[in-house]
Amino acid sequence: MINKDNTAAMFSIDTPPDVRNQILTELNISHTTQTDRCLGLPIHIGRSKKKSFEYIKQKIWGRIQGWQERLLSKAGKEILIKAIAQAIPTFAMSCFDLTKGLCDELSSMIARYRWSQQDKTNKIHWIGWPKLTRSKNLGGLGFRDLHAFNMAMLARQGWRLLTMPDSLCAQVLQVKYYPDGNLLEAKPKARISYTWRSILKGLDLVKEGLIWRIGDGNNVNIWTDPCLPRGVTRRVFTPRRGFHFAESGGAD
Repeated sequence: MINKDNTAAMFSIDTPPDVRNQILTELNISHTTQTDRCLGLPIHIGRSKKKSFEYIKQKIWGRIQGWQERLLSKAGKEILIKAIAQAIPTFAMSCFDLTKGLCDELSSMIARYRWSQQDKTNKIHWIGWPKLTRSKNLGGLGFRDLHAFNMAMLARQGWRLLTMPDSLCAQVLQVKYYPDGNLLEAKPKARISYTWRSILKGLDLVKEGLIWRIGDGNNVNIWTDPCLPRGVTRRVFTPRRGFHFAESGGAD
């Protein structure tokens, strides 16, 4: 069942106006442009990623400008930054790679507000932002590293595709991008959507922490698939078989 009130069509530049009108009339839907957004996310991601996600930067900047009028302590600023400023791009980060450059710009805006005075004058940043993003038990303040958080959100989407292959989203993406069903071997190709390209970056992060549990070995490539855990032990993990104990005390 399609909700036509929330359905729109977007056409290429070469589509004749009469064809556009005919399609919109037959389907009884509205027309949308590349600059429109759906559920708060951009419909089309162009070559300029900075331009596509400029609305996130403007939204955070607007919040910061409003906070500048308040007399807040450093602790008060910390709460606003963590609860609001760094939460604004979360939804977009779960679908798109915002690029490291944009994440650095957002972090720079937040850092300037963190050290600024009420008269909007800049103050010396006595501690670098990378140190402030450390957890408090490591001497930081627990602010988010936005780029690392972005990659973690995309890795989470990739993990969902791996663990829930029967979901509607996984089935649609599989038909279009990895018809052989091997998600971990999917490669970025030309003219793929920016959402899928972003998820592939998250999958690269997932692969770094994946290891194979050796069973019969039929599906494992001994030359390329990692099967040894990183850490103290370097032993291969195999499925444990259940033992049945008889009343006499012997194992079956």
